[in-house]
Amino acid sequence: MRLAGKVAIITGAAGGMGEAAARLFAQEGAAVAAVDLEAAAMTGLVDEIRAAGGTAIAIGADVTRSADVMALVARCEAELGLPTVLFNNAGVDTEGKRSILDIDEAAFDRVVEVNLKGVWLMIKHVAPRMIAAGGGSIINTASIAAFIAASSAGYCASKAGVVALSKAAAVELGSRGVRVNTLCPGATETPMAARQRIEMEAAGLPTSNALIDRMGVLGRMGTPLEMARMALFLAGDESAFATGADFINDGGWTAMSGIRVQDFAKP
Repeated sequence: MRLAGKVAIITGAAGGMGEAAARLFAQEGAAVAAVDLEAAAMTGLVDEIRAAGGTAIAIGADVTRSADVMALVARCEAELGLPTVLFNNAGVDTEGKRSILDIDEAAFDRVVEVNLKGVWLMIKHVAPRMIAAGGGSIINTASIAAFIAASSAGYCASKAGVVALSKAAAVELGSRGVRVNTLCPGATETPMAARQRIEMEAAGLPTSNALIDRMGVLGRMGTPLEMARMALFLAGDESAFATGADFINDGGWTAMSGIRVQDFAKP
């Protein structure tokens, strides 16, 4: 098993990439603390992992609140042991693919708060436990939107911030045994993507297969499991020399000329 003996905290575990990663990490031997806003949303996931012989707990927490983060880390340590893997996967996109001129201030603030501040708070409170455990691996979910204008402004800015934060953390924590990398997905079939599609259709924006075809060279979106497998590689010892790096998993989107957020907008 590739994660035998490891304790993993996974945020945003109620669906999409986080849920897939929780299941996969547990299959590979990790004890998993599945974190999302509501613990009840992960009851089925935890029951499934336990029924398969794995170890998992569900923790309800808001990663933007220091008190919640400190409490979830303390519970993980008390029930599972010191964390050695952190998959910072919680994220939102509340701007509705609006123009930078039309984004609501509260929506912009929420995107930055969850996507960037939440990652920082988790690193701040988990990394000391990892150091105490002798080291570990932190994987932060960024996006190809960190590198190209493939989404709305706040989302792009927050994910670019995750990339920069991860590099700073990698430099600071490397000598203490903690590796930090980013997973940068392209278009992926997650609950967030499904909600975005509904919002775009309601606004009269294109969501056709022709548009999806322009999101990569494979003619489809990625799956949560495909992203979770990349996270698994970064969590385990196979990636022991990798830190401060950005792992793009986008079906070739960034290799193309790409589509821009303007392509979603009405003429």
